[in-house]
Amino acid sequence: MSEQTGIDLSLKLLRVGEAAFELSVDLTLPSSGTTVIFGPSGGGKTTILRAIAGLEPDVKGHIRINQQTWQAPGVFVPAHQRRVGVVFQHSALLPHLSVEQNLRYGWQRVGGTAAEYAQCVEQLDLAPLLQRAIGQLSGGERQRVALGRALLTRPDILLLDEPLAALDAARRSEILGVLERLKQTTTIPFLYVTHAVDEMSRLADHLVLMKGGRVRQAGPALEVMNHPDAPLALRDDAGVVVQAQVQQRDAHGLLTLQSPMGRLYAHGPAHTPGDRLRLRIHARDVSLALSHHTDSSILNILPVTVLALRDGAGGQALIELSTGDQPEQRLLAKISHASVARLKIAPGMSLWAQIKAVALLV
Repeated sequence: MSEQTGIDLSLKLLRVGEAAFELSVDLTLPSSGTTVIFGPSGGGKTTILRAIAGLEPDVKGHIRINQQTWQAPGVFVPAHQRRVGVVFQHSALLPHLSVEQNLRYGWQRVGGTAAEYAQCVEQLDLAPLLQRAIGQLSGGERQRVALGRALLTRPDILLLDEPLAALDAARRSEILGVLERLKQTTTIPFLYVTHAVDEMSRLADHLVLMKGGRVRQAGPALEVMNHPDAPLALRDDAGVVVQAQVQQRDAHGLLTLQSPMGRLYAHGPAHTPGDRLRLRIHARDVSLALSHHTDSSILNILPVTVLALRDGAGGQALIELSTGDQPEQRLLAKISHASVARLKIAPGMSLWAQIKAVALLV
């Protein structure tokens, strides 16, 4: 890759007629890590990826990837000359070739080394699949092969367009784990499109919120996800994302975690001490109490201070809280207006937040 200077996009598209749509985007994105473009269907997320790949000639503007101009007035680098790896919702593998032949197809075209090939096969655990036909693969296996094929083309950027949308829950969890490990071992920037909150929460280093062809908010992922004014806070699945480190795991799968909120307990996959992970805490899973209860099954009980109250739909209130151990770490609680009145909750009030260990999403 060339010197890392960032990814600059200024894209405009106007379609008229029955399917009228207008895209207007100006973005500067990091040249490393995973940028997630998040939002509802029809908001322009896939159009951005297609424009970067050179597949949307009607899009006007400029695209610059690490000092390389791929599109500008009078300049349009065709798709086959752009060093882009693409993984779609459906793997788009070549069905008449074996797994190994699919992997070697792009690798040989760019003159890849044997070491690169071996590393990719090991990272994605593809060795048991190499001699299989594509038709013999599960959905999760197909996506692992598609990832490997894309990475072996030595791309300047890897574009992932809802790659987990066609998978069942078990396969989605499997590939999410693969992507989490992969992003820690590669310097290739990922641009990942999704409308799934769990994928965004676990993968994003940088986050772009889109709706109706416009960028609503963009910035470092945890700042955007946890900002009380973010559109995410208005959704039914409002919540916060917290970085944590595994301290221990007991025989029943209970994880003891250290986080900016203090010690937390959660159930999750077989993590080991020292693993870093993200927790998503839904506002609907946080209850509030005036005093610290010890006669409860709830393991996570945190001292908090009320920062603000917001009206929600259906007689609900969204309470913004700061945690006792690290006041800048925010927590959200969604409770009824009746509970707000009964507990006389107001800004500045000290309370206890209660979260079941099984409710923390690892």
